[in-house]
Amino acid sequence: MVDGFFNVMFTIAIALFLVVEGTIVIFLFKYRRRRGDNTDGVPVEGNVPLEIFWTAIPTLIVVCLGIYSVDVFNRMGGLEPAGHPHGGTHVAHMSGSAMAATLDEPGTAQAAPKIGIGATSTTQNKAPDLVVDVQGMQYAWIFNYPESGITSGELHVPVGADVQLNLSAQDVIHSFWVPNFRIKQDAIPGMATQLRFVATKPGTYPVVCAELCGGYHGSMRSEVVVHTPEEYQSWLAENQIAQKPDLHQAIAINPADLSTSEFLAPHVKDLGVNAATLESMVKSH
Repeated sequence: MVDGFFNVMFTIAIALFLVVEGTIVIFLFKYRRRRGDNTDGVPVEGNVPLEIFWTAIPTLIVVCLGIYSVDVFNRMGGLEPAGHPHGGTHVAHMSGSAMAATLDEPGTAQAAPKIGIGATSTTQNKAPDLVVDVQGMQYAWIFNYPESGITSGELHVPVGADVQLNLSAQDVIHSFWVPNFRIKQDAIPGMATQLRFVATKPGTYPVVCAELCGGYHGSMRSEVVVHTPEEYQSWLAENQIAQKPDLHQAIAINPADLSTSEFLAPHVKDLGVNAATLESMVKSH
Protein backbone atom coordinates (compact mmCIF):
# COMPACT_ATOMS: atom_id res chain seq x y z
CA MET A 1 0.00 0.00 0.00
CA VAL A 2 2.80 2.42 0.88
CA ASP A 3 4.70 1.60 -2.31
CA GLY A 4 1.54 2.03 -4.38
CA PHE A 5 0.95 5.48 -2.88
CA PHE A 6 4.59 6.43 -3.51
CA ASN A 7 4.37 5.27 -7.14
CA VAL A 8 1.27 7.43 -7.71
CA MET A 9 3.02 10.51 -6.28
CA PHE A 10 6.16 9.82 -8.31
CA THR A 11 4.14 9.40 -11.51
CA ILE A 12 2.32 12.70 -10.94
CA ALA A 13 5.64 14.43 -10.19
CA ILE A 14 7.17 13.13 -13.45
CA ALA A 15 4.12 14.26 -15.45
CA LEU A 16 4.22 17.76 -13.93
CA PHE A 17 7.96 18.00 -14.52
CA LEU A 18 7.59 17.07 -18.18
CA VAL A 19 4.73 19.53 -18.71
CA VAL A 20 6.49 22.45 -16.99
CA GLU A 21 10.00 21.84 -18.32
CA GLY A 22 8.67 20.89 -21.75
CA THR A 23 6.74 24.15 -21.97
CA ILE A 24 9.83 26.13 -20.98
CA VAL A 25 11.94 24.42 -23.67
CA ILE A 26 9.28 25.00 -26.36
CA PHE A 27 8.91 28.67 -25.41
CA LEU A 28 12.69 29.14 -25.47
CA PHE A 29 12.68 28.31 -29.16
CA LYS A 30 9.29 29.64 -30.26
CA TYR A 31 9.54 33.04 -28.57
CA ARG A 32 13.27 33.62 -28.74
CA ARG A 33 14.52 37.02 -29.93
CA ARG A 34 15.26 36.93 -33.63
CA ARG A 35 18.36 38.52 -35.06
CA GLY A 36 17.86 42.24 -35.63
CA ASP A 37 14.62 42.36 -33.58
CA ASN A 38 15.10 45.11 -31.00
CA THR A 39 11.40 45.81 -30.37
CA ASP A 40 9.75 45.43 -26.98
CA GLY A 41 7.84 42.30 -26.15
CA VAL A 42 4.07 42.10 -25.97
CA PRO A 43 2.87 43.76 -22.71
CA VAL A 44 1.05 40.87 -20.98
CA GLU A 45 -0.92 42.04 -17.93
CA GLY A 46 -2.26 38.66 -16.86
CA ASN A 47 -4.62 35.83 -17.75
CA VAL A 48 -7.27 35.12 -15.13
CA PRO A 49 -8.52 31.81 -16.62
CA LEU A 50 -4.93 30.52 -16.87
CA GLU A 51 -4.15 31.55 -13.30
CA ILE A 52 -7.31 29.82 -12.04
CA PHE A 53 -6.34 26.71 -14.02
CA TRP A 54 -2.80 26.43 -12.68
CA THR A 55 -4.05 27.06 -9.13
CA ALA A 56 -6.96 24.61 -9.30
CA ILE A 57 -5.01 21.68 -10.76
CA PRO A 58 -2.32 21.51 -8.01
CA THR A 59 -5.02 22.04 -5.37
CA LEU A 60 -7.03 19.12 -6.73
CA ILE A 61 -3.93 16.92 -6.87
CA VAL A 62 -2.97 17.71 -3.26
CA VAL A 63 -6.53 17.09 -1.99
CA CYS A 64 -6.75 13.74 -3.81
CA LEU A 65 -3.34 12.64 -2.52
CA GLY A 66 -4.37 13.66 0.99
CA ILE A 67 -7.53 11.52 0.81
CA TYR A 68 -5.51 8.63 -0.65
CA SER A 69 -2.88 8.84 2.11
CA VAL A 70 -5.53 8.85 4.86
CA ASP A 71 -7.12 5.78 3.27
CA VAL A 72 -3.76 3.96 3.23
CA PHE A 73 -3.10 4.99 6.85
CA ASN A 74 -6.55 3.76 7.86
CA ARG A 75 -6.11 0.40 6.09
CA MET A 76 -2.82 -0.03 7.97
CA GLY A 77 -4.73 0.47 11.22
CA GLY A 78 -3.71 4.06 11.89
CA LEU A 79 -7.21 5.33 12.77
CA GLU A 80 -8.09 2.49 15.15
CA PRO A 81 -7.54 2.82 18.93
CA ALA A 82 -4.15 1.46 19.94
CA GLY A 83 -5.21 1.07 23.56
CA HIS A 84 -7.48 -1.91 22.78
CA PRO A 85 -6.49 -4.96 24.85
CA HIS A 86 -5.43 -6.76 21.68
CA GLY A 87 -4.74 -3.66 19.63
CA GLY A 88 -2.04 -3.19 17.04
CA THR A 89 -1.54 -2.63 13.36
CA HIS A 90 -1.34 -5.40 10.80
CA VAL A 91 1.26 -4.57 8.14
CA ALA A 92 3.70 -6.52 6.65
CA HIS A 93 22.43 -4.78 13.13
CA MET A 94 23.12 -4.72 16.01
CA SER A 95 26.46 -5.46 14.34
CA GLY A 96 29.62 -5.58 16.38
CA SER A 97 29.50 -5.37 20.16
CA ALA A 98 26.17 -5.58 21.93
CA MET A 99 25.02 -2.30 23.43
CA ALA A 100 22.65 -2.29 26.37
CA ALA A 101 21.96 -0.84 29.79
CA THR A 102 20.47 -2.12 33.03
CA LEU A 103 17.07 -3.68 32.38
CA ASP A 104 14.29 -3.43 34.94
CA GLU A 105 12.30 -6.65 35.30
CA PRO A 106 12.90 -7.91 31.75
CA GLY A 107 10.46 -10.76 32.15
CA THR A 108 7.50 -8.49 32.75
CA ALA A 109 5.37 -7.30 29.85
CA GLN A 110 4.78 -3.58 29.54
CA ALA A 111 1.39 -1.97 30.11
CA ALA A 112 -0.97 -1.81 27.15
CA PRO A 113 0.13 1.10 24.93
CA LYS A 114 -2.22 4.07 24.73
CA ILE A 115 -0.97 5.59 21.48
CA GLY A 116 0.52 4.33 18.25
CA ILE A 117 -0.69 2.65 15.12
CA GLY A 118 -3.78 0.66 16.18
CA ALA A 119 -5.49 -2.57 15.22
CA THR A 120 -7.22 -3.14 11.92
CA SER A 121 -10.80 -4.41 11.84
CA THR A 122 -9.52 -7.95 11.15
CA THR A 123 -7.07 -8.05 14.08
CA GLN A 124 -8.71 -5.80 16.70
CA ASN A 125 -10.22 -8.72 18.64
CA LYS A 126 -7.33 -11.11 18.00
CA ALA A 127 -4.42 -11.51 20.38
CA PRO A 128 -0.99 -11.26 18.73
CA ASP A 129 1.05 -14.41 18.19
CA LEU A 130 4.14 -12.80 19.70
CA VAL A 131 4.60 -9.81 22.04
CA VAL A 132 8.01 -8.14 22.33
CA ASP A 133 8.86 -5.23 24.63
CA VAL A 134 11.23 -2.83 22.86
CA GLN A 135 13.25 -0.27 24.81
CA GLY A 136 15.11 2.53 23.04
CA MET A 137 18.08 4.17 24.71
CA GLN A 138 21.13 6.15 23.69
CA TYR A 139 22.18 4.43 21.46
CA ALA A 140 20.68 0.95 21.22
CA TRP A 141 17.49 -1.04 20.90
CA ILE A 142 16.83 -3.73 23.52
CA PHE A 143 14.28 -6.46 22.76
CA ASN A 144 12.69 -8.35 25.65
CA TYR A 145 10.51 -11.44 25.18
CA PRO A 146 8.26 -11.59 28.28
CA GLU A 147 7.03 -15.14 27.67
CA SER A 148 10.48 -16.69 27.36
CA GLY A 149 12.56 -14.22 29.41
CA ILE A 150 15.01 -13.69 26.54
CA THR A 151 16.65 -10.30 26.04
CA SER A 152 18.43 -9.54 22.78
CA GLY A 153 20.05 -6.73 20.82
CA GLU A 154 18.23 -7.95 17.70
CA LEU A 155 14.56 -8.60 16.99
CA HIS A 156 13.92 -12.23 16.06
CA VAL A 157 10.45 -13.21 14.79
CA PRO A 158 8.96 -16.17 12.91
CA VAL A 159 7.68 -15.60 9.39
CA GLY A 160 3.90 -15.21 9.19
CA ALA A 161 3.50 -14.43 12.91
CA ASP A 162 1.35 -11.51 14.07
CA VAL A 163 3.95 -9.56 16.10
CA GLN A 164 3.15 -6.76 18.55
CA LEU A 165 5.95 -4.44 19.68
CA ASN A 166 5.40 -2.48 22.90
CA LEU A 167 7.75 0.50 22.55
CA SER A 168 9.29 2.65 25.29
CA ALA A 169 12.24 5.02 25.62
CA GLN A 170 14.63 5.32 28.54
CA ASP A 171 15.99 8.80 27.90
CA VAL A 172 14.92 10.79 24.82
CA ILE A 173 12.54 10.28 21.90
CA HIS A 174 13.65 7.55 19.50
CA SER A 175 11.89 6.27 16.38
CA PHE A 176 11.72 2.57 15.52
CA TRP A 177 11.89 2.30 11.73
CA VAL A 178 12.07 -0.83 9.56
CA PRO A 179 12.41 0.57 6.02
CA ASN A 180 11.81 -2.78 4.31
CA PHE A 181 8.53 -3.22 6.18
CA ARG A 182 7.39 0.39 5.50
CA ILE A 183 6.57 0.87 9.19
CA LYS A 184 7.78 3.41 11.75
CA GLN A 185 6.71 4.41 15.27
CA ASP A 186 8.18 6.76 17.88
CA ALA A 187 9.38 5.49 21.25
CA ILE A 188 8.61 8.24 23.79
CA PRO A 189 9.87 8.54 27.40
CA GLY A 190 7.08 7.97 29.90
CA MET A 191 4.53 7.10 27.21
CA ALA A 192 3.96 3.59 25.85
CA THR A 193 3.47 3.20 22.09
CA GLN A 194 2.80 0.21 19.90
CA LEU A 195 3.61 -1.25 16.52
CA ARG A 196 2.21 -4.43 15.01
CA PHE A 197 3.19 -6.27 11.84
CA VAL A 198 3.36 -9.60 10.02
CA ALA A 199 6.66 -10.39 8.31
CA THR A 200 6.01 -12.36 5.12
CA LYS A 201 9.52 -13.21 3.89
CA PRO A 202 12.45 -14.77 5.82
CA GLY A 203 15.60 -12.67 5.90
CA THR A 204 17.51 -10.01 7.82
CA TYR A 205 16.28 -6.43 7.66
CA PRO A 206 17.81 -3.25 9.16
CA VAL A 207 16.24 -1.36 12.06
CA VAL A 208 17.07 2.36 12.10
CA CYS A 209 16.40 5.11 14.63
CA ALA A 210 14.68 7.82 12.57
CA GLU A 211 14.69 10.47 15.32
CA LEU A 212 17.81 12.54 16.03
CA CYS A 213 18.58 11.36 19.57
CA GLY A 214 22.14 12.52 20.26
CA GLY A 215 25.73 12.48 19.10
CA TYR A 216 25.83 8.77 18.23
CA HIS A 217 22.36 8.71 16.65
CA GLY A 218 23.81 7.31 13.41
CA SER A 219 25.09 4.21 15.19
CA MET A 220 21.70 3.33 16.72
CA ARG A 221 20.96 0.43 14.43
CA SER A 222 19.80 -3.12 14.87
CA GLU A 223 18.21 -5.87 12.78
CA VAL A 224 14.96 -7.77 12.40
CA VAL A 225 15.76 -11.42 11.74
CA VAL A 226 12.77 -13.21 10.23
CA HIS A 227 13.10 -16.96 10.73
CA THR A 228 11.19 -19.95 9.46
CA PRO A 229 9.08 -21.39 12.33
CA GLU A 230 11.64 -24.19 12.86
CA GLU A 231 14.60 -21.77 12.93
CA TYR A 232 12.77 -19.50 15.37
CA GLN A 233 12.13 -22.38 17.79
CA SER A 234 15.83 -23.27 17.60
CA TRP A 235 16.78 -19.67 18.33
CA LEU A 236 14.43 -19.62 21.34
CA ALA A 237 15.87 -22.85 22.72
CA GLU A 238 19.49 -21.74 22.28
CA ASN A 239 18.97 -18.37 23.94
CA GLN A 240 16.91 -19.71 26.83
CA ILE A 241 19.81 -22.01 27.67
CA ALA A 242 22.53 -19.41 27.09
CA GLN A 243 21.05 -16.54 29.10
CA LYS A 244 21.11 -16.31 32.88
CA PRO A 245 17.85 -16.00 34.83
CA ASP A 246 18.79 -12.62 36.35
CA LEU A 247 19.00 -10.71 33.06
CA HIS A 248 18.38 -7.37 34.74
CA GLN A 249 21.95 -7.54 36.00
CA ALA A 250 23.33 -7.77 32.46
CA ILE A 251 25.00 -4.52 31.53
CA ALA A 252 26.82 -3.74 28.32
CA ILE A 253 28.63 -0.67 27.06
CA ASN A 254 26.94 2.62 26.31
CA PRO A 255 28.87 4.13 23.37
CA ALA A 256 28.41 7.61 24.88
CA ASP A 257 30.81 6.54 27.67
CA LEU A 258 33.54 5.45 25.23
CA SER A 259 36.48 7.52 24.11
CA THR A 260 36.77 8.27 20.39
CA SER A 261 39.45 5.62 19.86
CA GLU A 262 37.48 3.00 21.83
CA PHE A 263 34.32 3.73 19.83
CA LEU A 264 36.15 3.46 16.48
CA ALA A 265 38.27 0.42 17.43
CA PRO A 266 35.83 -2.22 16.05
CA HIS A 267 35.82 -0.36 12.72
CA VAL A 268 39.57 -0.09 12.06
CA LYS A 269 39.36 -2.73 9.34
CA ASP A 270 36.61 -0.84 7.50
CA LEU A 271 38.55 2.41 7.89
CA GLY A 272 41.67 0.85 6.38
CA VAL A 273 43.95 1.75 9.30
CA ASN A 274 45.53 -0.21 12.12
CA ALA A 275 44.91 0.39 15.81
CA ALA A 276 48.21 2.26 16.33
CA THR A 277 47.51 4.64 13.48
CA LEU A 278 43.99 5.24 14.77
CA GLU A 279 45.32 6.04 18.26
CA SER A 280 47.87 8.52 16.91
CA MET A 281 45.23 10.20 14.72
CA VAL A 282 42.93 10.65 17.71
CA LYS A 283 45.72 12.10 19.86
CA SER A 284 46.77 14.52 17.14
CA HIS A 285 43.23 15.94 17.01
